[in-house]
Amino acid sequence: MKKKENQSIYATNHKIRFRRTFDFIEDLVQPSDRILDLGPINQLAKLMKDKGYEVKNTPEKLDLDYDYGIVKGNNYDVVTAFEILEHLVSPFPLLKNIKATKLFVSVPLKLWFSNAYWNEDDPFD
Repeated sequence: MKKKENQSIYATNHKIRFRRTFDFIEDLVQPSDRILDLGPINQLAKLMKDKGYEVKNTPEKLDLDYDYGIVKGNNYDVVTAFEILEHLVSPFPLLKNIKATKLFVSVPLKLWFSNAYWNEDDPFD
């Protein structure tokens, strides 16, 4: 029973997160903008499509560390990268080659290695 409750809480929290992210994007992106969402299809991309936005996701097997040609062209007005960059070895070449006029990125604040970057002088404990 406890596992099902945790799964339900997890699903509810993700729905809230996707809704808040969409609310943020909605104020800054037009439904007519061509949007590339880095990474495979996800709940946020589905929500955006349901709301009438033109969204394309990168193919599931595309390795963005090696193949970032998809962002080089002028095919997109907006590129989104929500919680995908932390999965890359080096996201800089990908980011450097983005030609879109708008870029929205988020990364998780708590990663397994994040404590290595904190020191006693950081005021964010």
